[in-house]
Amino acid sequence: MDLLLILNTIIMGIVEGTTEFLPVSSTGHLIITADVLGFLSKEKRDVFEIIIQLGAILAVVWQYRSKLIQVTTSLDQASSRQLVINLLIAFLPLAIIGLTFHHQIKALLFNPKSVAIALIVGGMIILWIEKKLPAVTVNQVDDMKWKQALKIGFAQAIALIPGASRAASTIIGGMVFGLSRTAATEFSFFLAIPVMFAATAYDLYKSRNLLATDDVMIFLIGFITAFIAALFVIKVLIRYVASHDFKLFAWYRIGFGALVLFYYW
Repeated sequence: MDLLLILNTIIMGIVEGTTEFLPVSSTGHLIITADVLGFLSKEKRDVFEIIIQLGAILAVVWQYRSKLIQVTTSLDQASSRQLVINLLIAFLPLAIIGLTFHHQIKALLFNPKSVAIALIVGGMIILWIEKKLPAVTVNQVDDMKWKQALKIGFAQAIALIPGASRAASTIIGGMVFGLSRTAATEFSFFLAIPVMFAATAYDLYKSRNLLATDDVMIFLIGFITAFIAALFVIKVLIRYVASHDFKLFAWYRIGFGALVLFYYW
């Protein structure tokens, strides 16, 4: 197996795992990294990115396995039912808008320049919101109301724009609608599970003819790398948000976006 291809596969897996749950846009970083590395053909790369996304989301399932088991085995309790209902409500706006406009968005905006602009604009929005945050009304995920879940769901739909970031949309959106940083971050993790599993299943079905046994090793390396990197980031991020704001990520977005614009223009 080509050593350079293995190295590039590991890099792509690390990029996916480290950016998927940070408010910096994993899709944007993957588009730019793949373009710089010249990684695989466009069709094969699309399938590869689906596989490593699955690795990242399974890291959330593993990290929160106790909570997920507790919720699924206690649906007779009001708090467990409410969390499941909130996740379904928050999932719907992205699913409906995504299915309706997926092809148009992918055709028009999946390029490095659009990603760079979205990164910069998103960073500026985060800086502005950090100065205008309302009082916290929800300290724990279990205390959320369905109306807050719906609002976060519409905020998440902004992430259909590559570079906007699903994590940023849901975490910052949650904070705007009264969730504490920790509650907003944890809800973003939980919401990622149905969203990313649905997106992965849909994309794998569409790309099923592109799956080949020759690519198994590359896909496996990327999957494992993304899982390990995501697991590390999830643990660090929860500790980080307990005592820090998101301005660091905002400035990173602005700086990285500006660098990408300079590189491509």
